[in-house]
Amino acid sequence: MNVINLGANNTIFNQFIAEIRSVDIQKDSMRFRRNCERLGEIFAYEISKKLTYESSNIVTPLGEAPIHLLSEQPVLATILRAGLPLHQGLLNYFDKADNAFVSAYRKHHKDGSFVIEAEYMASPSLEDRIVILSDPMLASGASMVEIYKLLLEKGKPKQIHIVSLIASIEGVDFVKKQLPEDTIIWVGAIDDELTAQSYIVPGLGDAGDLAYGAKE
Repeated sequence: MNVINLGANNTIFNQFIAEIRSVDIQKDSMRFRRNCERLGEIFAYEISKKLTYESSNIVTPLGEAPIHLLSEQPVLATILRAGLPLHQGLLNYFDKADNAFVSAYRKHHKDGSFVIEAEYMASPSLEDRIVILSDPMLASGASMVEIYKLLLEKGKPKQIHIVSLIASIEGVDFVKKQLPEDTIIWVGAIDDELTAQSYIVPGLGDAGDLAYGAKE
């Protein structure tokens, strides 16, 4: 399985990663959302290099121009609510894509453990489709794997792209063991530490709260 860490290269991408991590810049929720969106746009551009294309001719006012265009559109899937800004960035570039949304959360037990509860899914058929599944944080990897299994109810995709802003080593390893071998994992940074409560350190905090305000 291929893991592509865009933050490993020195590009403007890392400026946006730095800003979503910064405790000072995080105080501006609009900027946090926009940075997640911009990162999604960069991920979309990089993912587009892995897709298939077909020849086409575009009619201009002065003639025809040959060009290669996507032969099929992906399905963009995300986990509510934290995934919305990142999803929007992907959708800005794959603007003809179908979309899937899953409402899921961590249901915590008194002993500190948790399970992933999914309450709602809206999705087109995924049979033989390319699916780009995004979630800003890939912590333990449990949420990503459970949502993938849920999406299989809508058909078996021909390929999966996983997109996360920040991942843990443990989360990446877990997803690699659970998802199909041809899955591609795209991340903006990979952090070493995962706490007992499955929070990434240094990470960035709660992406959903930073984007949309604290929840009770």
